[in-house]
Amino acid sequence: MQTILLYQSLERIGCYTKHNIMKDLSTHYLGIKLKNPIIIGSSGLTDTVEKIKTLEQNGAAAVVLKSLFEEEIIFELEEDKHKMTSRFYIYPETYDYMDHEELYKEDLVRQYLRLISEAKAAVDIPIIASINCVSDQKWTYLAKEIEKAGADALELNLFILPSDLNRSAETNTELYFQIIEAVKEEVNIPIALKISYYFTNLAEIIQKLSATGIKGLVLFNRFYSPDFDIENFVVTPSNVLSSPASLTIPLRWIAIMANRVSCDLAASTGIHNGEAIIKQLLAGATAVQITSAIYNYGPELIPKLLSTLESWMDRHDFRKIEDFKGMMSQSNSLDPASYERVQFMKYFRSFSK
Repeated sequence: MQTILLYQSLERIGCYTKHNIMKDLSTHYLGIKLKNPIIIGSSGLTDTVEKIKTLEQNGAAAVVLKSLFEEEIIFELEEDKHKMTSRFYIYPETYDYMDHEELYKEDLVRQYLRLISEAKAAVDIPIIASINCVSDQKWTYLAKEIEKAGADALELNLFILPSDLNRSAETNTELYFQIIEAVKEEVNIPIALKISYYFTNLAEIIQKLSATGIKGLVLFNRFYSPDFDIENFVVTPSNVLSSPASLTIPLRWIAIMANRVSCDLAASTGIHNGEAIIKQLLAGATAVQITSAIYNYGPELIPKLLSTLESWMDRHDFRKIEDFKGMMSQSNSLDPASYERVQFMKYFRSFSK
């Protein structure tokens, strides 16, 4: 009451209006308070301490470190095995004596753990480690090492391409739950799962994954997309960076699943401007992960994104993100069917260019 009276007094003498109140852009993701909803996604943008410092200076609220790939880990482990069994080591028992994990941590993994600890010492924003995994074997002990190194959370970047004709959809899906359980046994820090939309029953899977004890789901993964060089007859990568048009798939599913899951939702892919951030927050996202736009425009884009968000909040008299988060989710919509419409018939019938 006293606060209201103070505002009214200030307004009478022209020192205060409802539009000059400081906007609160903070949000809570994975149980961690962020100063704003912008997280820089796992990429080459976050693979050195200097880059992370620059991102923080420009306003990023958190970073997800460039992923450590399970394939890289296994390859390095096999390389160590090859070295240990080469002619240089006269006694094969030497390999049995050595600890596989210590061999493997000396290089790639130890560098990754060092990046975590050095980044934590250099910046104040949360550091989220990332592992790109396809199984629950060999690598899961590393989660504990990541926690010891000081990571604030761990993001599991998981996608199993449904291309194996000998594996059922149920088998592929079960692996997600096995990986989560294996990692949960290793760590106490929050776990987020970054997934794709390649599921038979996506809504059900998202809801079940959210109930496993993870703290967040990131919708959605961005993948390597093959293309053909028709002159040299080789497979080449394509669409490496997202476009603003990529926004619509995660927007739909954030809106559908908001208020229907047991963990936070973060939006990823297609977020290239401040308006896209606003849309995802309206849909129900707690935070957004941005990568391609930073590659295109540099870290200097971050203050512009935040300015757009703050100006929009000012125009609509929102003081904090919680005031409008999820306002346009399906569960809050007067037209919930609009989120599930999949055909263009109504639009193409009257569409003219």
